[in-house]
Amino acid sequence: MQVHLIDGTYELFRHFYGVPAAKNAGGHEVGAARGVVSSMLGLLESGATHVAIATDRVIESFRNDLWPGYKDGDGIDPALYAQFPLVEEALASAGFVVWPMVEHEADDALASGAAMAAADPCVERVLICTPDKDLSQCVEGDRVVQFDRRQRLMRDEAGVIEKFGVGPAAIPDWLALVGDSADGFPGIRGFGAKTAAAVLSRYGHIEEIPLDGTEWDVPVRGAARLAATLRKGIDDALLFRRLATLVRDAPVAASVDELLWSGPRDDFELVATVLDAPDLVPRARRLTAARRPPG
Repeated sequence: MQVHLIDGTYELFRHFYGVPAAKNAGGHEVGAARGVVSSMLGLLESGATHVAIATDRVIESFRNDLWPGYKDGDGIDPALYAQFPLVEEALASAGFVVWPMVEHEADDALASGAAMAAADPCVERVLICTPDKDLSQCVEGDRVVQFDRRQRLMRDEAGVIEKFGVGPAAIPDWLALVGDSADGFPGIRGFGAKTAAAVLSRYGHIEEIPLDGTEWDVPVRGAARLAATLRKGIDDALLFRRLATLVRDAPVAASVDELLWSGPRDDFELVATVLDAPDLVPRARRLTAARRPPG
C-alpha cells in the first residue's frame, strides 16, 4: 500500500490564492475550503487509499516560545484565516483523517505520520505531499519521499541531495545556517545555500564544524570570516536548528489502518451545501461504491 500525507495548511493557502473567491448563500468565503475538499476527492479518484491531512488549527506553536520572530498569524488575510476551521470540518465530513495541530505544527504531524507509516512493513511507500523544504529531512531512500502535487515533482533521498547539497539528516542544520524567511529566523550571516552545503557535506552537523577557520579544509571563500561569524553566533545556530527540526511524536494516528478512506460521514451533504458545492456529494458516493467489497 501507499500512504499519502497531505499538508492541509499549504493546500488551503494554495487554493485561496489559486482559485477565484466564492461566497456561499450566507455570504461567507468558502472557495479555498471547497477547492481543498475537491482536490482530496481527486486524490482518491487517482487511486489513493490511505490518506491523512495535517492542518495548523492555529499558526503559533511551541516554537514561538523559543524565538520571538517565529512565524505567527500576522498578515494572513481574514478571509483565508476564517476557512481554517471550515476546511478541517469539511475534510472530516468527507471521510478523511485530519490531524489539527495546536501545540505543534502541521509539518510536525507530517513528520510523525511519516515515521509511523514507515515503521509498518506493509507500507510500500510514504508520500509526504508538500513542497515545503522542511519536510525534506523526513525523506528516506525511495520509500519515504516528498511529492509536490502541483508540479507533479517527486523527490527521493538522491533528489534531496541534488537540490540542497546535503542529505535529509542535515536539512535542519542547512536551514539553521541559511535561514528560513517563511518561518521567521534569519540564519547565520554569510552562509548562503552553496556555502552551507559545502561545509555541512564535509562536517555533517553544526557542532562538528571547527570554529577556527584555519582548521577548515573546505574550498569556500572567507573561511576565517565565516568561522568567526559562526563562533559568535553558535548559540543562535543551534537554536535555529531546533526550530527547523521536526517533531516525530506529535499526536497522530497510531496505525496506518486508521488512514483508510471508507466514505463520507452522514452529514457530508449538508457540508457540501455550506461549501456551495453539491457536485462533491455524487463524487464521494461514486468513490464509496467503487470501494465497497463485492457481494
